[in-house]
Parts: sequence; structure tokens; C-alpha cells
Amino acid sequence: MSEEAEEVKRLLAFKKRLEKRVEKLESELKELKSILETVNSVLLAKGFKRAEIVKAPAPTPPAEVLPTKEEMVVQPPPMPEFKEVIPLKTASGESLAKLYVGNGFLKIVLAEDKNFSVNTPPFNQFLVERVLAKMQQKDGELAKAGKLKPEEIFSYNIIRDGDIIREIHIKNFDAERLRELKSSVKWTLEKMYEKIKSQG
Repeated sequence: MSEEAEEVKRLLAFKKRLEKRVEKLESELKELKSILETVNSVLLAKGFKRAEIVKAPAPTPPAEVLPTKEEMVVQPPPMPEFKEVIPLKTASGESLAKLYVGNGFLKIVLAEDKNFSVNTPPFNQFLVERVLAKMQQKDGELAKAGKLKPEEIFSYNIIRDGDIIREIHIKNFDAERLRELKSSVKWTLEKMYEKIKSQG
């Protein structure tokens, strides 16, 4: 067998080993991503009680030092999910909500002791219909005109426990909209709190 043929044979054997190694690493990576997804789901289910919850997966360490499943669960998240936390309070210092601001994602957690109901004005009449729905409608029109990608459309999700509003999740907004959302949410919750107090 010629020297060239021998070299080709060696390279083919090396290629096979490399392919097996890649396959093994991909399998481990898949398993780690699955574990990370489970951890994120559990944290989401607990209502983002801490601001450190991470969505972006940490860089995968070399295969030789991959942590075990148990280690994966107890490791603290490497970076905070939210870059800013803005408390919303009444003039007298009563806590209304906290705004957790991330990159293109906003989570508004309403004060648990206030029991803000979706039926208390001006929540639906003002905040939902005139602020949130209007922003979404405007982006929808821009997307139809081809000026915005569908995944860039402003969207919101109201997390409720029966009629009680627990959280509002908002995606796709700029600095100007964030200012508008902050003042609109604060004004709405102040008015709702006044109504709750007068009824109580």
C-alpha cells in the first residue's frame, strides 16, 4: 500500500473518531439544554420571585468538566435576567408594583397585598384598551406595511389569579414606550388603589 493510501486510511480513522466525539458532545449539550429548560420552567412557575433568573444559556464548558445534573440545578445563574428594577409607589409611599426591565422584555409584578382586580377601573378602559392594545395595533399596522417584522410587534400578556392581576408581561418596546408604560401603569394603579380604599 502506498504511503498516500496509508495516510488516507489514518485520516479516515481519525475522522471517524472525531465524528463520534462530536456526536457525544452534541448529545451532552442537548441533555444540558433540556435540564436548563426544566430549571427555567420551574423558576417561571415560581413567578420570577428573584431578578436573577436567566434565560440565556451559560457557555457550555469543555466536555471533560461538564457538571453533573445535580450540579446544574444548584448552580446560581451567571447573570441577572433584568438590568433594572423600578418600584412604583403612591405619593404616601405605598407600594403599587415593581417593574423588572430586561432587553426588550418588561415584567410588571403588582403588589400582592393590594389585590388589584381586572374589573376595577380604569384598568381595562385605560391601561388595556387605550395604552397596551393601541401600541399593539400600531405595530400590527407597521408589520402589514412591511416596516416591522412580525416577531418585533409589541405584545402583552396579563397573568391573573381569577380576577386578581398578578403580573403583566410586555415584549418589544423602546425607551419612549417604556417611559409611557411606566407613567400609564403608575397612574392606573394609583386610581385603582384609590377606588379599592374608598370601597374598603
